[in-house]
Amino acid sequence: NRRKKKGDSILENPSIPNPFPELCCSPFASVLSASLLPKATSRKKQVIKVYSEDDTSRALEVPSDITARDVCQLLILKNHYVDDHSWTLFEQLTHRGLGRAIEDHELVMEVQSNWVMEEETKLYFRKNYAKYEFFKNPLSFFPDHMISFPSETNAALSHSGILQMFLSSSTYPEIHGYLHAKEQGKKSWKKLYFLLRRSGLYFSTKGTSKEPRHLQFFCEFSNSDMYMSLTGKKISGAPTNYGFCFKPNKSGGTRDLKQLCADDEQSRTCWMTAIRLLKYGMQLYQNYMQPYQGRSGCSPLNITPMRSISENSLVAMDFSGHRSRIIENPTEALSVAVEEGLAWRRRGCLRLNSHGSPIAMANMGMSIHRSQSWFHHKISREEAQRLILQHGLVDGVFLVRDSQSNPKTFVLSLSHGLKIKHFQIVPLEDDGKLFYTLDDGHTRFTDLIQLVEFYQLNKGVLPCKLKHYCARIAL
Repeated sequence: NRRKKKGDSILENPSIPNPFPELCCSPFASVLSASLLPKATSRKKQVIKVYSEDDTSRALEVPSDITARDVCQLLILKNHYVDDHSWTLFEQLTHRGLGRAIEDHELVMEVQSNWVMEEETKLYFRKNYAKYEFFKNPLSFFPDHMISFPSETNAALSHSGILQMFLSSSTYPEIHGYLHAKEQGKKSWKKLYFLLRRSGLYFSTKGTSKEPRHLQFFCEFSNSDMYMSLTGKKISGAPTNYGFCFKPNKSGGTRDLKQLCADDEQSRTCWMTAIRLLKYGMQLYQNYMQPYQGRSGCSPLNITPMRSISENSLVAMDFSGHRSRIIENPTEALSVAVEEGLAWRRRGCLRLNSHGSPIAMANMGMSIHRSQSWFHHKISREEAQRLILQHGLVDGVFLVRDSQSNPKTFVLSLSHGLKIKHFQIVPLEDDGKLFYTLDDGHTRFTDLIQLVEFYQLNKGVLPCKLKHYCARIAL
């Protein structure tokens, strides 16, 4: 037994209880060190630059350990935007025509540390309605012909069963199908049969054979990030417009990219979603559930689709009687909308000063839609498709734009079924009055605002209601 020295701590002898545990952070630490040395415990800050759709930018001084979700929350607060849980931070490699949504949990400084000086890389702040859509409706993201489950699994899996299979650490569904792969160091592309397994992405050297001796390793994902092609065939020379690639962290150049492209959007979405789930697993589900923590019915994998703010706020109501009521008949809703539109115009006429003229009123009525966030003046069909794609191919994402082929008409561009469809809005003159229609005059509207509001409430001739508009926000 050695003799106890005078400076020894009582914590070294577990048989003697410490009478003041709150004062002893560790046996050899000073109790007041944290308060006396604030600089040692303060978080290091750095400046980041974030862009919006209209290329305005904002510089933010943020802690070095800030996540992408925290940056979005900061910009939402600073700009007084409504938080509908779809705001996302994007990384865009301008010269390569590549982009990706940074996951909510990723550290922004770590993302920037992988940038190389030769590339023009930017951070963008925008909506991404498709970010967690696969948690709400996984069946539409994983078509039967592309997914295989372990042999012991029942053929018919429930909604939550598919999600549990993807998030399980022991099993993982196999994704399989043809992809075009760019050969290393060459301009040519080769169509191969690919398989995604927990250990990585493989391709078969013999048709669709899944035998181990015919499978060749293509890529793993722990040290690389997945990007979507934003320019289609233009830069990469891909055989289709549905490209994506894997870029190793701190990559030196284009030759290090592993480039692939699918035959259609459904196939690309399936591959990219499955790879996200494989790489991040349960972390993605925690990101999705974080805004809803504390709400009843939000137990793990007890997922119910959340209605968007636009859906919750758009209900046709009648307030003319003693009690208000919801108008469920589309014809009645339209007639009420027309009456309200005419009343709004009459009130606008009264607000005009003495210099107001009928011509000025007509011009105002024809251009009032330009103040709306969903209207995009003089953009091309390709740019409209790019905007919708960046906002997420969820049913109901839309914008309205000028028609390039006919300057007197407009076009409604709408996402439905992982495709972007375009509908012509035609002006129609009747009895000296101007109307707008989508269905050859069967349903008429006095302006584009009225038209959009009607189709937000009613599907009509469209494949789905208008739910989320693409807006070019300013920071």
